[in-house]
Amino acid sequence: MELFNIIAILLTLAAVFSYINHQYIGLPVSIGVTLMALVMSLGLIVLDAAGVGLAERIQIVLGQINFSDTLLQGMLSFLLFAGALHINVNQLMARKWVIGVLASVGVLLSTFLVAGMSWVLLGWLGLSLPFIYCVLFGALISPTDPIAVLGILKTAGAPKSLEMNIAGESLFNDGVGVVVFLVVMEFASGGSSPHFSDVAVLFLREAIGGGLFGLVVGYIAFWMLRSVDHYQVEILITLALVTGGYALAAALHLSGPIAVVVAGLLIGNHGRLFAMSKETRHHLDIFWELVDEVLNAVLFLLIGLEVLVLSFTGATLAAGLIIIPFVLLARLVTVGLPVSILRPFANFSPGAIRIMTWGGLRGGISVALALSIAPGPARDIILPMTYATVLFSIVVQGLTVEKLVRRTLRKHPAEEDQGVVPVSK
Repeated sequence: MELFNIIAILLTLAAVFSYINHQYIGLPVSIGVTLMALVMSLGLIVLDAAGVGLAERIQIVLGQINFSDTLLQGMLSFLLFAGALHINVNQLMARKWVIGVLASVGVLLSTFLVAGMSWVLLGWLGLSLPFIYCVLFGALISPTDPIAVLGILKTAGAPKSLEMNIAGESLFNDGVGVVVFLVVMEFASGGSSPHFSDVAVLFLREAIGGGLFGLVVGYIAFWMLRSVDHYQVEILITLALVTGGYALAAALHLSGPIAVVVAGLLIGNHGRLFAMSKETRHHLDIFWELVDEVLNAVLFLLIGLEVLVLSFTGATLAAGLIIIPFVLLARLVTVGLPVSILRPFANFSPGAIRIMTWGGLRGGISVALALSIAPGPARDIILPMTYATVLFSIVVQGLTVEKLVRRTLRKHPAEEDQGVVPVSK
């Protein structure tokens, strides 16, 4: 099938599902589209069992879409830039220690906690998966996705600081999680035992190098934006920054996600104040909001449809269901431990740990990373566990986090902040 026809099918389904959700269901777009795509997929499987054969046709279409490349080498750069563009750096810096620890140490700690628990679980279920691949699973399932939950937090009236904690952490832990995954993947595919010095060099090159590269290309784009006052040209410059910067970072073996986030923060703050007219800011915001909404609708549609191309056995289905509480436990530890350590230096209002734990949803990046693993026994075990965790996260956690926020606010009505407030000296 031609590329245009595939894009037409995906956009049409995303538009129809978004319309139905908006008119009749009223769920957040990401959750509503995912649920309808999942229901359609399960319905097709049932019809296929009855001999209709529709599922096979959809599988042929999905087989022509490389979900991993589509997200990691295409959509992710746009989504991260759109998210970073609207993050206030001053608010981000006020919570830099919490966000920094959660997005770095938290991801690493979660990676190894999930790895250890999944290794024990899989052994108990009789599934053989080398520990290095358990670490790989831990790395891909640890990054959180703020897309579905941030709209819910705003609707529930959650404080801005809590939104900033979740959004800031998610922007950076996506990049860190991808770097950790790539580092582990290199050793897993090479069959060699990782040495600390090798891991440190790879991590620094990808993460720190990606951040510095993002500053460089961001300032080049800033200089170009400042020298022209024509919003069509300026939007085109931001598009070039996202696509060209991400591609060049990948070619230089630097972290494209981290580079795009850093560049987006620079353009969204410094560039917005000193390089853009009011008209340009207005058009730029509308453009990137539309890009963000359209790509997210398509992304969550694909997540719901991916069940058609997955193969589950009794053991892998059991592993996928049982691993969910272990992933949540790892999230609780990696949120609660930093909060406990940083408590002498910052005030945390009641409920922050619970909301950040339950609101730490997993999304498309986890599925994309799992699909990027080479076909084989390891992938056949990791992919069902990843999909089950992501689906539970989007549907169950996404649909209940608003109730958790509202209940927490009712219990502590006097609290003005659910996040982090620097202690006054």
